[in-house]
Amino acid sequence: MSVPCKICSKRRARRYCPGVSGDICAVCCGTERENTVDCPLTCEHLQASRKHERPNMIAEEALPNRDIRVAEEFLEQHQHVVMWLAAALSAAIEKQHAIDCDARQALDAIIRTYRTRESGLIYETRPQNPYAAAIQDELRGSIEQLHQRLAEESGMHTLRDADVLKVLVFLQRLELSYNNGRRRGRAFADSLRTSFPAPSSVAV
Repeated sequence: MSVPCKICSKRRARRYCPGVSGDICAVCCGTERENTVDCPLTCEHLQASRKHERPNMIAEEALPNRDIRVAEEFLEQHQHVVMWLAAALSAAIEKQHAIDCDARQALDAIIRTYRTRESGLIYETRPQNPYAAAIQDELRGSIEQLHQRLAEESGMHTLRDADVLKVLVFLQRLELSYNNGRRRGRAFADSLRTSFPAPSSVAV
């Protein structure tokens, strides 16, 4: 006896979906994945679909904060900061059970805050989205922790606001590249999770 899809109730179920705790058809898996279904990142079918997703090609004129240049040389020289903040962002997204768009709003807000410092002002931009605001708080705390650890390990304050800003802009552009456009998409979060493990120490 065939089992109907738990989502459409029309087609025959072909696979188990942990997002709906039931069996669904392949069509609904493809169309509803990360749209109406909150897919666990460990779902084998979600992970299989990731292999077919390609990063978005963002035109230079469409890049946010175009006046901030983030060169490969900078990323290599500040790899410890990139790794630290990427891992912190990944942990914050996971802690809040957030999606990529929440991360985008959080990054936009904290970047705006850092940009005000360049003009000598201190004005914190806060997103209305509570998930994004919570991610922003986690990131700010992680940056403060990084300041402290670098000072302890090097004996001096070696982390500049301008460098933090560049790394945040890099992560912002990375999110745009990996965002798959699905309402509940977490392709960017998935890429952070697999590419940036939490560092145990800071290499200065």
